[in-house]
Amino acid sequence: MPGGHSFVIADDHPLFRGALREAIAGAGNVAAIHEAGDFESAKALLAANEEVDLVLLDLAMPGASGLSGLISLRGVHPTVPMVVISAHDDPATIRRALDLGASGFISKSASMEEIRSAIQAVLAGDIAAPVGMDLGVEGDPEVSDLIRRLQTLTPQQTRVLGMLAEGLLNKQIAYELGVSEATIKAHVSAILQKLDVDSRTQAVIRLAKIGVDPLQPPG
Repeated sequence: MPGGHSFVIADDHPLFRGALREAIAGAGNVAAIHEAGDFESAKALLAANEEVDLVLLDLAMPGASGLSGLISLRGVHPTVPMVVISAHDDPATIRRALDLGASGFISKSASMEEIRSAIQAVLAGDIAAPVGMDLGVEGDPEVSDLIRRLQTLTPQQTRVLGMLAEGLLNKQIAYELGVSEATIKAHVSAILQKLDVDSRTQAVIRLAKIGVDPLQPPG
């Protein structure tokens, strides 16, 4: 990209944002680095900067519950590569993030060189995962079934599901997406059918099962 790459760093820890900024700067050819300390700010930054080439997304940010934040942002920006960053770097979390559309995974314990290599790999069109780790296969049949079902959702359905997870009503989602309430009702019906649940509450509960660690601190 002649003008350099544009990045969004979404992490609520200023020190870690600083480390990521340093890693990005060392990767070369940087046009802009935008920073967000919570999920709402990250969404706003992505909406305002259509030229973003890569998002670095913390899983434990205020406003996002585990992998539902990734699912939500992927629905809104399906073509923007997103790399998940987390201190929860067990094989299951990494595998689920990649299965749900992340272009890479960076552990918070990674070295500056590992972070830089992962960023460069994703910008080159590759998938970046921690080296030498066997990600295995999904051991929880319920989660495996849910991931398969989530992969059948269209970007707009994924977007609506993310908003349901945030607790928005059909009317609010319709306003946000600039469509009619009837359109949102149709999307919700399709989502419930694809996830094999009877209500939006059940859909959100199912989605929560794919989270990282229910005991993690908020932030």
